[in-house]
Amino acid sequence: MDSSEQAEVHGVRKVQPLRRLYDWVLHWAETPYGPWALFILAFCESSFFPIPPDVLLIALAISIAKKSFRYALICSVGSVLGGCFGYFIGYEFFEHVGKPIIHLYGVGDKFELVSQQYQNNAFVAVAIAGFTPIPYKVFTIAAGACSVNFLTFVIASAISRSARFFIIAALIYLFGGRIKNFIDRYFNVISIAFVVLLIGGFAIIKLLR
Repeated sequence: MDSSEQAEVHGVRKVQPLRRLYDWVLHWAETPYGPWALFILAFCESSFFPIPPDVLLIALAISIAKKSFRYALICSVGSVLGGCFGYFIGYEFFEHVGKPIIHLYGVGDKFELVSQQYQNNAFVAVAIAGFTPIPYKVFTIAAGACSVNFLTFVIASAISRSARFFIIAALIYLFGGRIKNFIDRYFNVISIAFVVLLIGGFAIIKLLR
């Protein structure tokens, strides 16, 4: 077996556990415990869990489209509360818990970038956190480590995370399961548009003061 084949096998082995975890998360959509699983997943993902709650939210919303907004609310509440837990980790236990989590996911450079953004404008940094490719747990742990104002953190988190999940719910409610591929392909574009509007609105509010 040459080096390229060895690298490919190593890559497959590395991905397989994550894929099994992903499938395990999705299987909850087929059980009566789906909403509870969604809440717990959203909570855990905000501080340490690798799989984003979007995957289960989409599966549940597609299965019962009329409950899409209910699932989005459950996901939002779980995510914000989980974010508070991530903040607590960063604030009280960064060296012993927060830093190992950051290193586990190999996002130390992202952590430094987010920390710098908090120095510039904490509200905007948290508000756009739900729409960036950077794992949300990086923002929550960094917020605590940087001692960001807790109320500012909670308000911005509620706006950001709720907007993310309710956009997904609205698309599925309006268009059903056929919108899934569109969400997978274009959600980043939708997210960028929302961030631009959010920052623009924030800038206008500051100018009107």
